[in-house]
Amino acid sequence: MGNLLKVLTCTDLEQGPNFFLDFENAQPTESEKEIYNQVNVVLKDAEGILEDLQSYRGAGHEIREAIQHPADEKLQEKAWGAVVPLVGKLKKFYEFSQRLEAALRGLLGALTSTPYSPTQHLEREQALAKQFAEILHFTLRFDELKMTNPAIQNDFSYYRRTLSRMRINNVPAEGENEVNNELANRMSLFYAEATPMLKTLSDATTKFVSENKNLPIENTTDCLSTMASVCRVMLETPEYRSRFTNEETVSFCLRVMVGVIILYDHVHPVGAFAKTSKIDMKGCIKVLKDQPPSSVEGLLNALRYTTKHLNDETTSKQIKSMLQ
Repeated sequence: MGNLLKVLTCTDLEQGPNFFLDFENAQPTESEKEIYNQVNVVLKDAEGILEDLQSYRGAGHEIREAIQHPADEKLQEKAWGAVVPLVGKLKKFYEFSQRLEAALRGLLGALTSTPYSPTQHLEREQALAKQFAEILHFTLRFDELKMTNPAIQNDFSYYRRTLSRMRINNVPAEGENEVNNELANRMSLFYAEATPMLKTLSDATTKFVSENKNLPIENTTDCLSTMASVCRVMLETPEYRSRFTNEETVSFCLRVMVGVIILYDHVHPVGAFAKTSKIDMKGCIKVLKDQPPSSVEGLLNALRYTTKHLNDETTSKQIKSMLQ
């Protein structure tokens, strides 16, 4: 993260803070190392994935030319030649989502295990808490970039249509070995989501809870709500916010806060917006609204469109109107 990120939380969120989470300098203890090293291998590739996505320009021009001149074989070949390597990139992004899901499940296992409470885990295993935050930060950044790049779905749709046509005509398709039909179906579902990485992590968290029935669900939801509180308090308290040496820290905390809210809302039986929720949703939304609108519109949209319980009757009119 490259900048000061001392985050506070507390054992009772109604009381004052009584310990710090240091997301920047946290080093894994001996007991954390195994999980930490596994997750680190995945996180090392995250920045490269974002760079590839950021530079993804698509084959829109070639595809349009091919569609407008269906009898021109050279244009068909040119479009196919442009799309195949792009689909290779899309495959890489999709496969990374699977690796990220496995990393998240490993971290959830470590941060929710008995006999410690979620707060004790966050105190004891700060390096793992930092990795959890980094996964969420990556996820929100990935989805923000994907949402503003319609070329991704256009390229993949063209690839699948062309591949289907080649099969019917018994034309050997270079590139099919890259993405077979079964994988193409899974990728298609992934990219059809507005926020595919968040959906992957939400599903992974829900699956983690359902597969670990011996673990109280509160172990998971309290871990998520505590992290949401950490980010909110840090952002809304001038004393802590004034320590930031880099504006990127603000973006980091905003994304992590929104990420854990969405996971909490998918996993908790009544969600993040109910009165009984352990997340101060009004406070979190206010923090978002206090930022420059252009920097948080994607995050507000993530709360509007990727949460599960926002439109429930139990959600107060005030919260609904804050998110309109």
